[in-house]
Amino acid sequence: MASSQFKNWGAVTIGKVLVTPMIAIILCAAPVTCAQNYAHPSKPKEPVADTTQTSVANTDPSRTIEMHESSGNRTLDKQRVDTRGANGEYVPTAETETETVRVDATTTRKVVRTYQWDVNGNRNLAQVTEEDARSSASGDTHVVSTTSSADAAGNIYVMAREVADTKKSGPDVQETKTTFYVLDGNGGLAPSVQTQELQKSNADHTIEVTKTTLAPTSTDHWEVSEVKKSTITDDGKTRISDERISKSDSEGRLSEVSRTVGRETENAAGKKSYTVETYSTELPGITSDGGLHLSRVETTVQNKDSGGADGEQQVLQPKAGDPLSGLQVTARTKYTVQYGGSVEQQAKATQERDVNGNFNTVAVQTQKSEQAPAAQGQTAPAPTDKPK
Repeated sequence: MASSQFKNWGAVTIGKVLVTPMIAIILCAAPVTCAQNYAHPSKPKEPVADTTQTSVANTDPSRTIEMHESSGNRTLDKQRVDTRGANGEYVPTAETETETVRVDATTTRKVVRTYQWDVNGNRNLAQVTEEDARSSASGDTHVVSTTSSADAAGNIYVMAREVADTKKSGPDVQETKTTFYVLDGNGGLAPSVQTQELQKSNADHTIEVTKTTLAPTSTDHWEVSEVKKSTITDDGKTRISDERISKSDSEGRLSEVSRTVGRETENAAGKKSYTVETYSTELPGITSDGGLHLSRVETTVQNKDSGGADGEQQVLQPKAGDPLSGLQVTARTKYTVQYGGSVEQQAKATQERDVNGNFNTVAVQTQKSEQAPAAQGQTAPAPTDKPK
């Protein structure tokens, strides 16, 4: 469940595009698309709730409340963000509901509804994303995701669509082609970006992924704008990932602009270590020479036992004003997780270095979760920028 991982600390942001009424009318032929079906779903019994309190320097405190409900082939996850009102009480500002229905053995439908509160305290539907995923016996999948937005009058309009097809071309090889559509200015949707991903698993425990991003040209063709190549090696004890990104210039020539190398290890006592190194052709304060330079190092150490877990994360970056002289610690975060029966408590504090070299606490986060003890095996995740 999301509550047992630090990655859910913070508000959820959902951003997509706007729509045309004619497309909305056409989509209402589907049972889950019409506006009347966007109503608040029925509430299953015994939901599990988590509350996250967040305090950030120079900002008002906030809290995030997460709930999970399950009934039969349907699950409902909710996340609501509250902020401090004028009288000191918490008032809701945004809410996201994710409803997932397993239609049959090959079809899953998911609807994500985003609500916002106005100045009068009314909750209004702001955005809806509907996903229909179908699979075949061979392992191929077809996924269509449509995003709609509400105007000032509450009318729902389609604004974007994503179509992804995944096919297995061999026992260890699969290809995914995804096309993104946005409004074209004439009341319809037009393709804006396309990605082609090839994933291959090798006998030496490596996974190779090549993802090519294409953009449409004025002549209705596609041209390569970016190529991302990743290699992941996992022997059960050590996991190493290497991601390289190349981008094309104005003449269509590809050149490498960044590289990210991650390493994850765990010893017999359960101590985990993560290191992520990022190299870039761009460093702040200097003119690019076209070569790759170490621009960021993120290290995380994590310990856990039957009573909980603790860890520390450090971020190293080039020194301000002298980026070629080496890296220094610019931020550090300490966290603890404590288990107690069906309750899990988490705390995280982040410090950043100021211009005088001193570390100041900029954020303190606490979370109390009600969950089954079986979930205690989950602790803080690896660094967020580890290659995927």
